[in-house]
Amino acid sequence: MSTPSLLAIGLGNPGAEYEDTRHNVGHQVIDGLSGRLDISLQHQSDALVGWGRYVDQKIGLAVPLTYMNRSGDAVAGLRDHYDLPIDRLLVIVDDLHLPVGTVRLRPGGSSGGHNGLAHVAQRLGTTEFSRLRVGIGNDFPEGRQSDYVLSPFTDEQRPAARSAREDAEDAVLTMARDDIDAAMNRFN
Repeated sequence: MSTPSLLAIGLGNPGAEYEDTRHNVGHQVIDGLSGRLDISLQHQSDALVGWGRYVDQKIGLAVPLTYMNRSGDAVAGLRDHYDLPIDRLLVIVDDLHLPVGTVRLRPGGSSGGHNGLAHVAQRLGTTEFSRLRVGIGNDFPEGRQSDYVLSPFTDEQRPAARSAREDAEDAVLTMARDDIDAAMNRFN
C-alpha cells in the first residue's frame, strides 16, 4: 500500500443509541465523507476502515468501535497496522468549548478535557497529532455534561451543527489535498 496522505479518524461511541448524539460528531463527519468519496467502511479489528482517493491523494477514513474513553486503543492500532507517521493522522472530535457551528483544526496540543483525545494521546505517546474539533456548545445545567453530550442537537442547533459537519468534511479534504496549514487558514 502506498502511504496515504491522510487517515481521518472520527471519534464517538458505537451503537445505534449514540448515532445522532453530540458526542458522535466525529463519526458523523466520517459518515459524510464516506458518502461524498464513495468509500465503504469495513470492519477491521476495533474500527471500521475504508480507503479511497481524493483528487490525486490516497485517503483513509476510520471510525473506532471502542467507546469514546478507549478511543486510543483503536487509533494506536490503526497507526501501527498501517505503519503511519503521526503527521498522517487526523482525529476528529466534538468540543464543548466551541460554539455549535464552529470548527478548529490544530497540529497538536492538549486534550482540553476531552477524554477521547486524552486516551489517544496516552496510547500514541504524544499530543503532537492533528485534531479537528467540532463545536457542540455547552448549554447545559451544572453537573449535566454527560446527558448533554449524549443527547442529539436541538432543533435550533441542527442547521449550525450540519454546517459545521460540512465545514469539517471540507477541512479534511483540504488537509488531504494540500496540508494542515492550508486547512487551518481556510477553516479556523
